Amino acid sequence: MLKRVVLFVATNVAVLLVLSVVLRLLGVDRILDESGTGINYQALLILSLVIGFGGSFISLAMSKWIAKRSTGARVIEQPANATEAWLVNTVQRQARDAGIGMPEVAIYDAPDMNAFATGMRRDASLVAVSTGLLRGMSKEEVEAVLAHEVSHVANGDMVTMTLLQGVLNTFVIFLSRIVGHVIDRVVLKNERGYGIGYFVSVLAAQVLLGILASLIVMWFSRWREFRADAGSAKLNGREPMIRALQRLGGGQPAHLPESLEAFGISGGKRAFGKLFLSHPPIPERIAALQAR
Repeated sequence: MLKRVVLFVATNVAVLLVLSVVLRLLGVDRILDESGTGINYQALLILSLVIGFGGSFISLAMSKWIAKRSTGARVIEQPANATEAWLVNTVQRQARDAGIGMPEVAIYDAPDMNAFATGMRRDASLVAVSTGLLRGMSKEEVEAVLAHEVSHVANGDMVTMTLLQGVLNTFVIFLSRIVGHVIDRVVLKNERGYGIGYFVSVLAAQVLLGILASLIVMWFSRWREFRADAGSAKLNGREPMIRALQRLGGGQPAHLPESLEAFGISGGKRAFGKLFLSHPPIPERIAALQAR
């Protein structure tokens, strides 16, 4: 459970660190040290925006390719059997009802019951289901799960998540360098250039602030799961989604690659505290649907 949290946080921090190092090697950080003693806040903000949004949008642009590669998902180009034809037709109908373009539909081999949606645009997305989901649920329940994923796409959740992550990354970069500057100049009394204290304090502040930023991202992820459940209820009826969630609650823990876990129908049963959960507990999701 701790491994999942650490890997999720490490992924976001790693993107920030790699871009920071690249820009440092290119000499971009030097513009932040005006006359050897000051700090150029405008230049720092621009640098933070480039780093903060750069990694997020690169990840979003590559999300479908990464999803297919990491899960081994096979896109249904031509249905090979009745189940594949039914999947494509169901997603096509739901996408039309939700007012979005037809997503790619894929199946990936996994024993757990799970599904996910991803993609850079609402009209060019990917919806994938596991073989375990197809085996473990009735058609009506699978339809509810598909409607949940289509609702994610219709709500623009992937783009919104990216924008939120970009904003938070920007503040992490900006504030960590402010902290490093203050420690280097005020605490360590370094008058020109930046010493080792600056780089160590920037790294430490970036890791700490990155963890705090992840808490906000996880809160948003939980909120959008409630909204996607409600979207499924609107497209396909409330009771099928409730039964699908009950089935998920009784199944084995769901597993997806770390980059996709927040986009699955189930975030797994284990997490290091509720604040780090990408999905609300299933009983809470069922209660929210029953209260509608």
